[in-house]
This record gives sequence, C-alpha cells and structure tokens, in this order.
Amino acid sequence: MNISVDLTLFSLQDDFEEQIINLIRKLRIVGLRVMENPLNTEIYQECDQAMPVLHAEIKATLELMGKGLLYRKIVKSDQSDYEPHF
Repeated sequence: MNISVDLTLFSLQDDFEEQIINLIRKLRIVGLRVMENPLNTEIYQECDQAMPVLHAEIKATLELMGKGLLYRKIVKSDQSDYEPHF
C-alpha cells in the first residue's frame, strides 16, 4: 500500500533550522522519496518501508530538540502527481 505523508516540524527554540535539515537529509539517505517546501516535507513511499524509518528518525530528531512540535498527516495513496483542477 502506497502512502503520502505530510510532516510539519516546529522547533520551539532558536536553533531549529539545522535539526529540520538533518531530518530531511536522513529521510533521503535511507531511500524515501522526499519533497520539501517552505511549509512542510512530503514523503511518498510504500507504507511498510516508510513507517519504521519515519518512526525512528522522528524520534531521534525530537530527542535532540529542547522543545518541539510535529504534525503528521498520512493519506492512503500516492499523491505525488496531484495537480489542482481549479
């Protein structure tokens, strides 16, 4: 089953950019298909491949933050080719 995951990570401290960049790099290194923009990071992958990696990398990233907030949305389909019809 393919999934699309939308991650939005907020660090509630001043030195946040490096932690977010490192998370994105780690997700790419392990082979996940990652697309980022200024507001969020999107992952498109097979569910059984993505979820264990996301769990481990999100946990590691949050442990490095003093305070942080992460929103995660999961859609049961590959939305990577989505184009608005309006």
